[in-house]
Amino acid sequence: MSQPKVPPLPLPRSNQAYCDVSALVGGLLVLPEHVAVSTAKKGETHIMPSLAFLITHATTRKRMLLDLGMRRDLENAEVIMAQRFSDVFHSTVPTDVPFSLEKGGLTPEDITLVCLTHCHWDHVGNPALYPSARFLVGGEARSLFQPGYPTDPKSVFPTDLLPEGRTDFLDVSDETWKPIGPFPHALDYFDDGSLYIVDAPGHLPGHLNILVRTSPDGGWACLAGDSAHDWRLIRGQGEIAERHNAVRGHICMHRDKEQAAKHIRRIADVLTLPRVRVILAHDNEWYDANKGGDAFWPGKIKSL
Repeated sequence: MSQPKVPPLPLPRSNQAYCDVSALVGGLLVLPEHVAVSTAKKGETHIMPSLAFLITHATTRKRMLLDLGMRRDLENAEVIMAQRFSDVFHSTVPTDVPFSLEKGGLTPEDITLVCLTHCHWDHVGNPALYPSARFLVGGEARSLFQPGYPTDPKSVFPTDLLPEGRTDFLDVSDETWKPIGPFPHALDYFDDGSLYIVDAPGHLPGHLNILVRTSPDGGWACLAGDSAHDWRLIRGQGEIAERHNAVRGHICMHRDKEQAAKHIRRIADVLTLPRVRVILAHDNEWYDANKGGDAFWPGKIKSL
């Protein structure tokens, strides 16, 4: 039986708007592979980046950051999440996102939009450093802060993490969210076909991806956040791993393993379409091939 055809992405219009995308380093983590993918060998590890992306609208020059990486001053951060994963991850932050921006002549004050793929500690940086930015998060992320820390001392999500009065919780049930390619729900954020915020369920409530047009003639990048932590999952070379913890029972890197697996299949589907690049937030393969190169700010990722 033939596989269903993947719906195409929108064709470019006349004078099509698009965005430039530059990678930023927001710290490094050591990942034991067995926590991510079922086919990992015993003792297999890799150093993975916590990537952020500077997205610049080519016409308006509006600047959006996708994720903020880790704080360089981790000792001043809410560390409950880091403590919870201390038996899994070892993190270092030789370069954070503000430092990466400054290398290209920008400061956090120059950023007008921050979109968080999700609210885990290795993606949220220090939001207080971005006083001019409006924050965009998935609508379901509200549940993480009801209540947050310290009202709930066991919560790993500080109540004051997101700037009051400058945070938009994007509700996927809104009628402005439409299908695009293999993704059921996407928001044409600038209303010109240049950047789509994509609902990416499974990893954490409110998890988002961004599908961004990288050229006026048909190039795309899918910035997939924590949809997967190992490319073998997207290539069909393993399943999402689970492990047993004596205190917490069976645990997984995704809140909803079934939904995460469905979304991973959608990412595999979008890769079958022409001129689409996929980069994960912790993409060690992409990072190893590109670190120190022109894909990082003040350079930009080449469009396919």
